[in-house]
Amino acid sequence: MAMGTRKRRERQQPLWFASSDIVRTPGNAFYDRLNEILDRNHFDRRVEHLCRRYYKGSLGRPSITPGAYFRLLLIGYFEGLEAERGIAWRVADSLSLRRFLGYSLDENTPDHSTISRTRRLFYLTTHKAVFRWVLKILVEEGLLQGQTVSVDATTLEANAALRNIVRRDTGQGYEEYLKQLAEASGIENPTREQLARFDRKRKKKASNKDWTHPHDPDARITKMKDGRTHMAHKAEHAVDLSSGALLAVTLQPADEGDTTTIQKTLEEAQEAARSVNERGVEEAVADKGYHSGEVLKQMHGQGIRSYIPEPDRGRRNWQDKRVEQQRVYANRRRVRGARSKRLQKLRCELIERSFAHMYETGGMRRLHLKGRENILKRLFIHAVGFNLALVMRKTLGVGKPRRLQGLAEPFFELCAKIWRLRRRFWGLQAAMARRTSNCGSFFGADTFTIRLRHSSARA
Repeated sequence: MAMGTRKRRERQQPLWFASSDIVRTPGNAFYDRLNEILDRNHFDRRVEHLCRRYYKGSLGRPSITPGAYFRLLLIGYFEGLEAERGIAWRVADSLSLRRFLGYSLDENTPDHSTISRTRRLFYLTTHKAVFRWVLKILVEEGLLQGQTVSVDATTLEANAALRNIVRRDTGQGYEEYLKQLAEASGIENPTREQLARFDRKRKKKASNKDWTHPHDPDARITKMKDGRTHMAHKAEHAVDLSSGALLAVTLQPADEGDTTTIQKTLEEAQEAARSVNERGVEEAVADKGYHSGEVLKQMHGQGIRSYIPEPDRGRRNWQDKRVEQQRVYANRRRVRGARSKRLQKLRCELIERSFAHMYETGGMRRLHLKGRENILKRLFIHAVGFNLALVMRKTLGVGKPRRLQGLAEPFFELCAKIWRLRRRFWGLQAAMARRTSNCGSFFGADTFTIRLRHSSARA
């Protein structure tokens, strides 16, 4: 076989190609099956009905269709792409994703500016309506009940730097403010090293009441899970414990406590659950950070049984708090039961799974968007992808396209084991054949046969 060289392959490209001569991609099994599910439920027709208000006539630059826009954001979830620039580049580079979006080879795929402008023009309620519509698909597939939910929250690093925060009252920057404090303490013309040393000795350096970010006012100064301090947002999930489906997702200020934010998330979950079943949410499971007498009273008023572990606060004074005392004691009895232990195990598994898929492998732990509404739009479509992955796992056996790559490894390991067993068996056969031939040549074939018969008779 002659070696191919680059010089031999250099040739002038023809001006015209026959469509039959174009090399076609075999497609992606995951995205082809996902398109089948979307087409079966008339996804494009429904989102076009939701988005018809944003399109006016046939004049102007051709825009992307609503179905293509939402599929682009789904690709961001399934491929773990953080920014919309990455989504645009990935789609332009992949023939299988072109096929998923419905773009032919002679069409340009959307660039990042088109995706971001479309996202800004579409209302938040439109993205939420798409999320609620996918919940109905889960009900038809038997994957959602909505009676027992788990609530938990996590922090997302904002697209805002701490060094750019300003005072709420004067608009003064942090470095300028620090320099003013250092000069007031007697340090004339402080250097950057002196300012850093002076700042380390200060206590309560930054408060959300005094400081804000000029480009992302919704971000808050908070401590992350790993102990670092950043500008961040707080995402809270309500997960159905019967299947692991995401029933509601909210984005709230990161400096608000869990006992404050749980009510809004439960309201969203209750509204979504009542569209699934008439009774709505009946049980709520959470960790001890959500335990509060007021929270338990509100849950009881909504007809929700709580399973929230109680932190050790010591002896409490229940004077003039009789109703709150009853709710706390009733919750304490339920938490000690066997059902609570089963629900807490499910909570640890399913709620953390939603965080891992949406923010770790989904690429949203570090945000590339600013503003609460912009971020929440991406979160809703990430939640759509998370719920559709449950349907894909039921039909295809995998919930993300990368899992198809991992399925080949166990298959090859099994083939290798079978090959090793066959080689061992062939080796034993060869050894027995050599032993038989050696014994036959020493004693004679007839003598060896007789001895084998006597040994088998004795056995």
